[in-house]
Amino acid sequence: MEKWNQLSDDEIKMGFVASCIESAAERIGCGCDEMLDRMEKVGLIDNYIYPHYEALHSEDRHNLTDNIIETLKRWEANNAGNYER
Repeated sequence: MEKWNQLSDDEIKMGFVASCIESAAERIGCGCDEMLDRMEKVGLIDNYIYPHYEALHSEDRHNLTDNIIETLKRWEANNAGNYER
């Protein structure tokens, strides 16, 4: 009989974060590495996606992707002058 390993809550959330990165990258036509860099630069993963997993993961994938992209663009615009050069 096969034994299944149960994923931890953190592993489940990180899988969700990865799917958000992939969906957003695909939607706007960039690579996942670029999308990850953009999200990390404004703190979107640590300050929005990960802590709000419970609310976000129940959204429709299309709407969630729209939400993530809109939030990313807004955070980038608000932080445009705060990036290290």
